[in-house]
Amino acid sequence: MVLEMAEFPVTAIQPGTKTVYESGTLRVDRQEIVDSILQETRVEAAWLETVAPGEHVRITGIRDVVEPRVKVSGAGQVFPGVLGAVEPVGEGRTHRLSGMAVFVTAEYEGTVRAGLAVQRHAILDMWGVGAEASRYSRLHGLVVNLRLAKGLSELQAHTIIQRAAYETAKKLAETTVGQEPRQVETFALGGAGSALPKVFLIQGCLTDSHNPHTGVSYYNLPIRDSLATLIHPNEFFDGAFSVNATRCIGYFPITWDWQNHPLVLGLYREHRKRLNFAGVILERIRYETFHGKEVVAQHTARLASQLGADAALVAWVGSGNAFVDVMLTVRACERQNIKTVLVTYEYGGKDGIDSPLLFYVPEANRVTSTGSRDRWIELPPAEKLIGPYEEIQILSYPGAPLASARGALTLDARDMIVGGVDNWGHENWTCNAY
Repeated sequence: MVLEMAEFPVTAIQPGTKTVYESGTLRVDRQEIVDSILQETRVEAAWLETVAPGEHVRITGIRDVVEPRVKVSGAGQVFPGVLGAVEPVGEGRTHRLSGMAVFVTAEYEGTVRAGLAVQRHAILDMWGVGAEASRYSRLHGLVVNLRLAKGLSELQAHTIIQRAAYETAKKLAETTVGQEPRQVETFALGGAGSALPKVFLIQGCLTDSHNPHTGVSYYNLPIRDSLATLIHPNEFFDGAFSVNATRCIGYFPITWDWQNHPLVLGLYREHRKRLNFAGVILERIRYETFHGKEVVAQHTARLASQLGADAALVAWVGSGNAFVDVMLTVRACERQNIKTVLVTYEYGGKDGIDSPLLFYVPEANRVTSTGSRDRWIELPPAEKLIGPYEEIQILSYPGAPLASARGALTLDARDMIVGGVDNWGHENWTCNAY
């Protein structure tokens, strides 16, 4: 399976009478896109705005961030199972608009009142200390704002928001068809020397069995109660992974992250040089019983061993007790003589002196930190507000007090900032030793 990824950089987004890509500038016919979105009758209103890095703009009510992509050859299309039939992807050629993203916001108050699926008022600052906390502030953005009809279920709202985001992203990427890319990167497994260590990525995928759609989906099928599964890494690049579009949390990767998974890209770029990248193992995590956690950990390690793994990067999505599943997986792999490196964010509290991880096993002796989730941050007032909310809840529980979204904000963690937690190492963080 060979996939060519053709890159078309975007350095500016401007309004236009036709949606076209020309020499780094994306011109957008806003009315055409709005009219397309409003074909869904449960969207009461839709409007588009643009943002650029450095603008004193705060975006509210973010539900997802998507990089525009389109397949120009090979089987299937981008976002299979959402925009089209479930047809395997990961080969042929795909075009991407790099340096930009579709930010989708929505005015929607969910029906879930507790737990991981409760509504968050996710925000993003395009300037200042807020921008420094998120990778998305460096992207030019087309912001798709939605106001949904009242009374929609979580699953209905998710489907509407997701389709609006994905269809818009695909429509933008289609402007590159027939043009010459800035560069083309080729992704293919195999061809590595037998002396190189065989390395897998074990990707933990949090799901919550109590809600209709939470966590991660593969070809738009939520990953639930399944044992470990081997997949081809090229599927990441064609949008085979999607997330819940009704809530957005700083410590949950969203669509853009899955499309640009840094560990997949990093392993590919070392493939045939320092290692033999052999594939990705998906592991469902956050079982409700310790028994379930033990079963999935042992099964994942046994699968990796049967595939001949010498080493594995172990990454995860989520919070709380899902980390127990991850640590047990590290222990099980080490006991199968598979050398592991755990990639994780830390907790650590406001000052970084509290316990950084929730659970430990002695076998987890190689850990890469991607930064802290718990460090406080002070955001200055915004000159301009984009999105559906003028007021937001800093705390995520029903009846929590509202604060002006335009004013100065004090956050005791990075959970409200989209991209505020670096799960997989997108950023180049450093640390000081005292």
